[in-house]
Amino acid sequence: MANRTTWRLQVLGAALLFSTGGAAIKATTLTAWQVAGFRSAVAAAAVFLLVPAARRGWTWHVVPVGVAYASTLVLFVTANKLTTSANAIFLQSTAPLYMLLFGPLLLKEAVRRRDLVFMAPVVLGLLLFFVGSEAPVQTAPNPPLGNLMAVASGATWALTLVGLRWMGNRAGGDGSALPTVVAGNLIAFLACLPASLPVVDAGTGDWLAVAYLGVFQIGAAYLLLAAGIRHVPALEASVLLMLEPALNPVWAWLVHGETPGPWAITGGVLILGATLLRTAADARADRRAGADAPSATDRSEGLRPDGE
Repeated sequence: MANRTTWRLQVLGAALLFSTGGAAIKATTLTAWQVAGFRSAVAAAAVFLLVPAARRGWTWHVVPVGVAYASTLVLFVTANKLTTSANAIFLQSTAPLYMLLFGPLLLKEAVRRRDLVFMAPVVLGLLLFFVGSEAPVQTAPNPPLGNLMAVASGATWALTLVGLRWMGNRAGGDGSALPTVVAGNLIAFLACLPASLPVVDAGTGDWLAVAYLGVFQIGAAYLLLAAGIRHVPALEASVLLMLEPALNPVWAWLVHGETPGPWAITGGVLILGATLLRTAADARADRRAGADAPSATDRSEGLRPDGE
């Protein structure tokens, strides 16, 4: 019982650390390129050194999947710099919608009827973010553009998941996600470096924020997640990891006074609710079939979209 509690707390702790990304990104005066690049440099080193599984399973296959993941990292930081943290995380959570397109095209996976049913509220939630217009504020100076960046990060995250399934399905593939975390962060750092230099007027607080993002919000979070998630059922892990998108806007509100609009809150509830219901339905169907939940493979190494 004590071990089960510890494993759950490890997953919960990882979600808690992941959820602080939006507020920490907004706390810096560095540009989006600088935050994304330097955070990824620190994160790549932290994950590689802290998580032993990140040093195993390296093949050339991590490169194309790493590119998709790197795009997700950069787009997520850019979205957070332009729109509210709530909009950034909720819109990135529309990734299952794009999986319906990429799965059949790239993996030849059939779309199930229940997937279409659960994606309907996701589409509605996505559209609600573009109803009306949000006034620019200091922490969200360009919400329309930031929302588009967040939508794009959802699409690239879906490509990342498709890539991980491709790695896992190939002959002899183990589907290891943690080498992809390291590769993706390295690619993001190298891609952002030309636009990140020179660094002008960066203060101690900026570098502390970047260090926190790399070491704790990514590195320590992955260490906790890798330790606990193998022992937690997929459905329970999904529920525990919902703490990340739920708390992300809370931290932004507490630290920066940032308040998402009512349409964004409604859209986020629809997206997260549909995702949770779909996971629960998949788990029940797989139990009836005597198989493990499909999402367990994607979560076995604890890869998160935001850098998370």
